Amino acid sequence: MAEVQTTNQSILVVGGGMSGITSALEAAEAGYDVVLVEKNPYLGGRVTQLYQYFPKLCPPNCGLEINFRRMRQNPKVRFFTMAEVANISGSEGNYDVSIKLLPRYVNDKCTCCGKCSDVCEAEIDNPFNFGMDKIKGAYLPHEFAFPMRYVMDPSIVETEDGKKCLEACEYDAVELDMAETTFDLNVGAIVWAAGWDPYEAEKIDYYGFGEYKNVITNMMMERMASPNGPTGGKILRPSDGKEVKNIAFVQCAGSRDENHLPYCSGVCCLASMKQAIYVREAHPDCAISIFFIDIRALDRLEDFYTKVQEDEKIEFIKSKIANISEDEATGSLLLEGENTRTGEQLRMTFDMAVLATGMVPNKFDIDGAPEVAADEYGFVVNDPEKAGIYGAGCVRRPTDVASSVQDATSSALKAIQSIARR
Repeated sequence: MAEVQTTNQSILVVGGGMSGITSALEAAEAGYDVVLVEKNPYLGGRVTQLYQYFPKLCPPNCGLEINFRRMRQNPKVRFFTMAEVANISGSEGNYDVSIKLLPRYVNDKCTCCGKCSDVCEAEIDNPFNFGMDKIKGAYLPHEFAFPMRYVMDPSIVETEDGKKCLEACEYDAVELDMAETTFDLNVGAIVWAAGWDPYEAEKIDYYGFGEYKNVITNMMMERMASPNGPTGGKILRPSDGKEVKNIAFVQCAGSRDENHLPYCSGVCCLASMKQAIYVREAHPDCAISIFFIDIRALDRLEDFYTKVQEDEKIEFIKSKIANISEDEATGSLLLEGENTRTGEQLRMTFDMAVLATGMVPNKFDIDGAPEVAADEYGFVVNDPEKAGIYGAGCVRRPTDVASSVQDATSSALKAIQSIARR
């Protein structure tokens, strides 16, 4: 790959989610050269997997499209997908960075005609839908992907399917011999906007995720509710495809728990309330129970909580669910716990349970890199004594999209100040 020309007047942004995109655009529109790197084959991060934002319940694609258009129109921003930081050395104002590019096996001649996917027979678990359905080994990551370009899974490259994809492409876009490459940058500041991962629900063994098909996570529910998700927007039991008649939302699944995540992620309560509305809209007769320790709905979002409470089909139960078990014959789930308001022991049966798992930051963890301050949970702390590398968005604290955008703007300004000081 040709060398990417940068100077210590440039800014590197790591992570192409909403925080990273915002930092990159704000710095570029202030006149600075920016390189944005993202490990996925598309930009947009976790936001692309959401069905709707709260509290307005609007789709995220509108906001993303605006930012993608700004990016296309600004030559100051260069972005690379399927890219990871391999090494960082130096100090504020002068960082040497190596970027590793993983092979996509499809080049920029791709027109998204889909012929490679048509001829491919092999299927893989769909990572965008958390493995709830299958996609071809040659695939478009999702229908609003940016860049709009296909990807080939490494598992098919050296197979007959790979050869079929090569032969089917009329535009010489398939490159089966594409290999991993690296390139080097010299930049003045770095914004770490690597985002977050859902807490691994498999670790909460008393909830049976991974063992019971009808126990899913809150992010899986986002995909299930989406019209372009694995069920076409219908809320269906994974075990048998039947419509749900009642559903449980289990808050703080692993959160506020010294054995798992000791902290509160702040947005999970609102996300579950939003998803309860998804269910009510798709299946008006479905009964919903939300089991919570405390409801976190601050400031302007209190009105959203009040609105959801008014729905007679949605019941809020103050309880920490202690165990979930399954009726093997029916796939129904038995939730057991205690109503902490009344002291009553609970044993309730549901068609499906949704675990509100917390947000785990993608830590700044690169061998040999300069030290970056972090708190006891791994969230980046922007320490004035260690300037030059700045966290943005959910790597700094669990938060919603709007707050992430504000924080990312602040981090872009800090990165610009690092350059201006040199």
